[in-house]
Amino acid sequence: MRLGFHITVTCATLVLATPFTVAAQNSQKPVATVNGEPIYEQELMPVAGPSLLELRNQEYKLKSDALDKLVLKKLLEAEAKKKGVTAEDLLKKEVDSRIAEPSDDEAKGYYLAGKNTTTLPFDQVKSQIKRLLKTSEIDQAREQYVDSLRAKAKVTVLLRPPKLEIGYDAARVRGDARAPVTIVEFADFECPYCKSAQATLNGLLTKYQGQIKLAYRDFPLRALHPDAEIAAEAGRCAAEQGKFWEYHDALYADQKKLSRSDLLETARRLGLEEKSLESCLASGRVKGPIEQDLQEGSEAGVGGTPGFFINGVFLNGAVPAVEFERIIARELEAIGIQNSAQASR
Repeated sequence: MRLGFHITVTCATLVLATPFTVAAQNSQKPVATVNGEPIYEQELMPVAGPSLLELRNQEYKLKSDALDKLVLKKLLEAEAKKKGVTAEDLLKKEVDSRIAEPSDDEAKGYYLAGKNTTTLPFDQVKSQIKRLLKTSEIDQAREQYVDSLRAKAKVTVLLRPPKLEIGYDAARVRGDARAPVTIVEFADFECPYCKSAQATLNGLLTKYQGQIKLAYRDFPLRALHPDAEIAAEAGRCAAEQGKFWEYHDALYADQKKLSRSDLLETARRLGLEEKSLESCLASGRVKGPIEQDLQEGSEAGVGGTPGFFINGVFLNGAVPAVEFERIIARELEAIGIQNSAQASR
């Protein structure tokens, strides 16, 4: 059995979601006509809102989990057929028979670790603990065995998650602009979870150099973070001087220094023209683009920070790198399949 979990953390806020569009299968096929005028599925979004995307994400997860189980089942059955045995007999021979009986010391360690869950003496529950330990080890070993079959097989997954069409500002992109996978991040300079996510994002940019790029969009949570708005404005003003990412990194490095005077001091330290940045802040000209980011983020269902869209696939919160990698790998595989199909035409 698969045992594991991850914690998703965000700086949360309450937002009113406005219309957005979802790229869905058969989205070009009308779902209704009114006096001959077609209504397309993507037009349902302004009415249904983010709840429809959430429902589709749940549907995708159920299908994905079921597909994963079915793929493994077919691989196991094929291997068993090749060896002339049943799938269960194959597992017993290749896996179960190689699992040793747990020792008394292992059982005692398990007993002591969970002693507060029982008042029975160890000798009375020893055999049950041993059976439990062996069953657990067999389950894990069976999982590893079937995974090894998948690693050796050619499996192409065509099931795709729902996607949103998310735009971004080309002036605030880190990584190769030609990279086929784009991570659009909605973030807040005062959000601690956004700060913690930076190490993950930088690691991904290094690991997938040339394959992914990162685009930043503002989502200051005004109700929670009093300095988030002015920090977002200063970030855009720094972008006008071509130093957005240097300024971005400096703000996340010390989130205690986000007051107006601190922002100007950071600009001086980074060699920006302080008067130009101060004039930019005073003019208010960057407030409109920030508001647009907030609106489009809300339209897409972002309710807290950080929020990510990986080629349009939503990922919420400061999650482990493996969550990003799973989506990135799937996108790269899909692009490879698409390119191969085009080349064969």
